Amino acid sequence: MSSFLPTLKQLQYLVALKEHGHFGKAAESCFVTQSTLSAGLRELESLLDCTLVERTRRVVRFTPLGNQVVERAHRLLREAEELAELAKASGKPLTGELRMSVIPTIAPFLLPRLLPRLRQEKPDLKLYLREEVSTAACDSLHHGQVDCILFAMPFACGEVESETLFTDSFHVAFPKDDPRDPPTSIDPALIDETRLLLLEDGHCLKDHVLAACNRPELSASATMIGTSLHTLVQMVDNGLGLTLLPDMALSSEILTGTSIVTRPLKAQQASRDITLAWRKNSPRDEEFHMLADILRRGWQEGA
Repeated sequence: MSSFLPTLKQLQYLVALKEHGHFGKAAESCFVTQSTLSAGLRELESLLDCTLVERTRRVVRFTPLGNQVVERAHRLLREAEELAELAKASGKPLTGELRMSVIPTIAPFLLPRLLPRLRQEKPDLKLYLREEVSTAACDSLHHGQVDCILFAMPFACGEVESETLFTDSFHVAFPKDDPRDPPTSIDPALIDETRLLLLEDGHCLKDHVLAACNRPELSASATMIGTSLHTLVQMVDNGLGLTLLPDMALSSEILTGTSIVTRPLKAQQASRDITLAWRKNSPRDEEFHMLADILRRGWQEGA
């Protein structure tokens, strides 16, 4: 085997620089000094006999070859991590570190209910959480930055294994004394598109809601400015419009202190599937199935 091969540390430096676009921030994320990271990248370029990064005072620009190397580096680093995970998984399951991404429309409502059970059943598990929208969460999963993600389906997340934990239904939320308040459920045809408030682009809940309503004109007319479900609730409570909320948010008493009225959405696909997903062929596959079972039971018993 050739001794002139890139080291995993050099590849980590390169990937960090691509992610942060700044030498100082990249070095900080790798827990090294900026000079150490710069020296490691120069060694990598010398080893490969090519320029991967164009350095200027203001910007860090990757060469076309540099971008290709970064993609391969992601794959190699992920496989190296999976090698370590394989050895870890051969011991006691669900112990040690586990990194999970959770989307913002799930994290504040689901985690407070599930984490106590997880700590009780798996006290040796060190769970590190990061909150990010679905696209970023899937990228983090495939780049090896997290081990699994908790998000909502349907959503195109590439080649993953997954388990559905439960179905989360949608409800229409509107100000009290609204003239269109029916006694039971609300048909999508009754939703006034000029008053509909939705989360801004990037949140998959917005796409799930629009798909459930099955009214193409809603996408063009709705106001998509909410940065969180809590923001939308405040806007509705102040008479600025109506919105749709998932059942888990209502169960977490997001409407406490408001005069908002809710009714179930009457549609064929008026829900989303809360799902745990991980990389296909992960050596920790059995552990993730165990984790999904714990999370599912935690939700069912807390409902």
